Amino acid sequence: MATERLNREQIAQILPHRDDMALLDEAALLEDGTAEGVYHVRGDEFFLRGHFPGNPVVPGVIQCEIIAQASCMLMKDAIPGATPYYAGINSVRFRRPVRPGDTLVVHSQLVRSKLNLYVVKAEARVDGEVCCGGEFIFMISK
Repeated sequence: MATERLNREQIAQILPHRDDMALLDEAALLEDGTAEGVYHVRGDEFFLRGHFPGNPVVPGVIQCEIIAQASCMLMKDAIPGATPYYAGINSVRFRRPVRPGDTLVVHSQLVRSKLNLYVVKAEARVDGEVCCGGEFIFMISK
């Protein structure tokens, strides 16, 4: 159960991402302290052009970015006036292609934090099947 479910406009009040790089359609911080993000792959995204002609697949780096944006809900109180950056990505695996028409659902949980560093374990799924997952490290910089 979500404490609050945010739409694109509300997410934009938390994240600094804009235009084509504002990827989340929905986000929520759940009552159990985990975060959820949702991205609907429309098929007209810039990253699908040429990746691959006749066989469009969401690049792994974009899947990681969607995970990052969803994971930022865990750090939303630290973000105002600051920028969240990747500080590291560990043990990430890609298990299934993500294609137009898919809905990518991210679940992430905070593993630990110290000062301005946050370690998150997250995975993205389509129809319950894991597409991408691993450990993600973020730095919040003022």
